[in-house]
Amino acid sequence: MNNLDGHLREIIPRLRRFAVSLTRNPSSADDLVQASLERALSNWDSKRPEGDLRAWLFAILYRQFLDARRRSRRYARMLDFFTGRDDEQPSVERTVIAQSTLQAFDRLNTEQRALLLWVSVEGLSYKEVAEILEVPIGTVMSRLSRARQALRQLSDGEIAPPSLRRLK
Repeated sequence: MNNLDGHLREIIPRLRRFAVSLTRNPSSADDLVQASLERALSNWDSKRPEGDLRAWLFAILYRQFLDARRRSRRYARMLDFFTGRDDEQPSVERTVIAQSTLQAFDRLNTEQRALLLWVSVEGLSYKEVAEILEVPIGTVMSRLSRARQALRQLSDGEIAPPSLRRLK
């Protein structure tokens, strides 16, 4: 392990330099290097013994960077969805409202989030969603309506009542 420590101490400045070139931000680069090293150490068993440590670490760092960009783009698309798409910069008030709505969105159950994402963000038709869930289109429409209502209530600060049905 001592030999590994020496190799890592030698490689970390190179990883950081590469991370800064990708992120263009020293603080983000440090976070990226740390996340990459954590991933490498937790997946140490999957590293091929004959493989080059430096190349393996650079590959992990690059994949971590790409994953973070994808997550960031997904978040930006959701923020655009909730703020509306304007050519001008959104006001601080609209951004705060959008972030509040995103927090409310996170509080929805998994199925409601999936429905809203599929229809509103990904642009799938009700028919396509019905095929995914293997339910009738009418069921998709009613579930989507309940999801939108729950999102409105949560973002307005109302507490959503439990969705219980009265059986006779």
